[in-house]
Amino acid sequence: MSDLSTEAPAQSVKPTVFFDGVSSRRRQVTLTLGEALEIIEEGGTPVRWVWADIRRADSPAGVLRLASTSAPPLARLEIRDAVLAADVTARCMRLDEHQTTGRGVAKIVGWSVAAAVSIVCVVLFGVPLAADRLAPLVPKPIERRIGDASEVQVKTIFRGGACNGAAGQAAFSKLVNRLRDAAGLDDDSMTAGVLRTPVPNAFALPGGKVYVLSGLLDKAENPDELAGILAHELGHLKHHDNMRGLIYNGGTSFLIGLLFGDVTGSSAVIFASRSVVEASYSREAETAADTFAIEIMHALGRSPKPAAELMFRITGKEGGSSFATILASHPLTEDRLARMTKEDRPASGPPLLTDKEWQALKGICGGV
Repeated sequence: MSDLSTEAPAQSVKPTVFFDGVSSRRRQVTLTLGEALEIIEEGGTPVRWVWADIRRADSPAGVLRLASTSAPPLARLEIRDAVLAADVTARCMRLDEHQTTGRGVAKIVGWSVAAAVSIVCVVLFGVPLAADRLAPLVPKPIERRIGDASEVQVKTIFRGGACNGAAGQAAFSKLVNRLRDAAGLDDDSMTAGVLRTPVPNAFALPGGKVYVLSGLLDKAENPDELAGILAHELGHLKHHDNMRGLIYNGGTSFLIGLLFGDVTGSSAVIFASRSVVEASYSREAETAADTFAIEIMHALGRSPKPAAELMFRITGKEGGSSFATILASHPLTEDRLARMTKEDRPASGPPLLTDKEWQALKGICGGV
């Protein structure tokens, strides 16, 4: 009998994040390190990963992200505790081994067929259908590069710079993280910030970047108003609306470049960033993002109605001003306002921010 079988299993103390590969729900679990790795969620059925099946997945700095060849393809375990990560790593004898097994060959063939089918879709059905199919498949490094270039364009347009009051930034991060966790977004590289400008707007960029303009923050009267707008933007990220619009507007030449890697060229990235900054969302995309925001606010025990009230104040008072072109990126209709108002519910969850945190966030551009 091996040494591992005679030792008492070691159990993790710090919670670890687990995605089961079936749903997008972010699960807090503990680990038991014995003859196999047991992933235990309170009240749930333990998941058992054999050590020899565990492989290292792409991970951000400071996180050990693992997959298993015997688990669903999208299942991931994220360990942030360095000591626990070292203990787990020591037991994974094939951690960095990536063999082209029968399953791996099937994946390669599958992706090749998918690419071929996508090109056929372009020829037979046009770019819109291909955009819907391909947007979720764009590799994250390409999304991030387009997002970085778009960010430069945005900061050129809004020259006031970023607002970085320490207390305000802490409050803003807390709000964004609560929304992200409720949304089940698995993106540790997601960033959010406030830009100094009187324009009242918020937007999402490829690669997990979300920005609120200080003009919107100034007009928000409570955290729920701002949270509903942010949840709407997270919906655009979740649905890959930026990339979908980019592929659609870029046409066949950009799509072929995306399929065969030419998008990494600087000219393609510049085109992409300009398209993202100047893009507006379709009514269907806005409705889907509204649905996402409503679900997130309800999950947090808060109402989406305050966000509708904030949008109404902006469009009602300033709809005919120069802000109209900015707000055109999020076309607002009476049915959207009516729907979010109809979804009003009494608050059943805790406040998203304390009064002190909200005041700190309101003063983020003043260095509070």
